Amino acid sequence: QVLLVESGGGLVQAGGSLRLSCAASGRAFSSYDMAWFRQAPGKEREFVAGFRWAGASTYYADSVKGRFTISADDANDTVYLQMDSLKPEDTAGYYCAAKRAFFRFSRDHALYTYWGQGTQVTVSS
Repeated sequence: QVLLVESGGGLVQAGGSLRLSCAASGRAFSSYDMAWFRQAPGKEREFVAGFRWAGASTYYADSVKGRFTISADDANDTVYLQMDSLKPEDTAGYYCAAKRAFFRFSRDHALYTYWGQGTQVTVSS
């Protein structure tokens, strides 16, 4: 059993920054893929960024590459998403997710088995 709890969302003006945190309990991160997804009202869930411990590999959606940075602190069982140069189009609920790392890293939300409750990010113009 893996429990994920997100925090750090809020309201920020365009061009500002936020840092999201995903605290995990139950299992170590070393055998899991971790990812951030987001979903705005009326839209499908969208992959944002991912992390795999092997090689400390990171993965990003093209829409956030160069602006967002995913990182992990295994000592604290926490995954972070540093969000810089925020745009109004980044407004969404952000969700932390995890899956066992059996195959290649996946951006498909349907393959992730553990989910946090979400944290809202709102970017004003």
